[in-house]
Amino acid sequence: MNIIINEELRSFIDPLTPVEYAALERSLQAEGCRDALVLWRDVLIDGHNRYDICQKHGIPFRTVHNNNFATLEDVMLWVIDNNLARRSVSDFQRGMLALRKKEIVAARAAQRAAEAPPEQAPEEAGADESIDPPWSTREDVAKAARVSASTLSQIERIRKTAAPELVDAVRSGTISVSAAANVASLPADAQVAAVAGGKKELQQAARQVREQKTSTRPKKEIDTLAPEDQVKALRAEIRELKDRMATLLNENEVLKSKLTHLGAT
Repeated sequence: MNIIINEELRSFIDPLTPVEYAALERSLQAEGCRDALVLWRDVLIDGHNRYDICQKHGIPFRTVHNNNFATLEDVMLWVIDNNLARRSVSDFQRGMLALRKKEIVAARAAQRAAEAPPEQAPEEAGADESIDPPWSTREDVAKAARVSASTLSQIERIRKTAAPELVDAVRSGTISVSAAANVASLPADAQVAAVAGGKKELQQAARQVREQKTSTRPKKEIDTLAPEDQVKALRAEIRELKDRMATLLNENEVLKSKLTHLGAT
């Protein structure tokens, strides 16, 4: 059987950690591959890790075909929706998937509008009722990703400006989304250096960027804002304080560990 691996489809979901991969490998060796791999034509669209392990150890597997897709873009949307529904997918990865879906949907709408007859209204030409939910605003995309609009904005910033090493650090949980969004504003070499320095260095870099932004930002009197703007401002301030608290708590644990080590020597 000729099975084709499409790397773009494969990249839509984070790779397993070494521990997760080893657990799946043990399970497949002990119990066999119970779930069928899903193919579109000859392209593997679900079950990449199982396929790798089965190939590695010569484990038999079954395949099923889902040929209800007209184009590779249809497959991409199916894969994205499939992974958005999984509970094991992190907030960061759901945000990345939702943003990728937004790009595909927008590109398709633009293509339909360009190909529509001149007498057809632009909004009608770009509409596609099969896409659910709507994807016209950040709130729509955030809802689909099950994250807040502000978190989605941070993920979008990471997606656009973060060095690959910083993206990997977010995926592994070494740094939070909000802290990584701050580090992503640094030059690429500074980001890479912060990642190389480990969790403490990353948190310090995020704190420095955050404090610099705070010091240069014009101070607004919250009381003079409209009620809904007051709520947004206060929530933003709470997020900043939580990030600072998390950083300080981590630094406190590091200092405690050093004290314990010094006391034992």
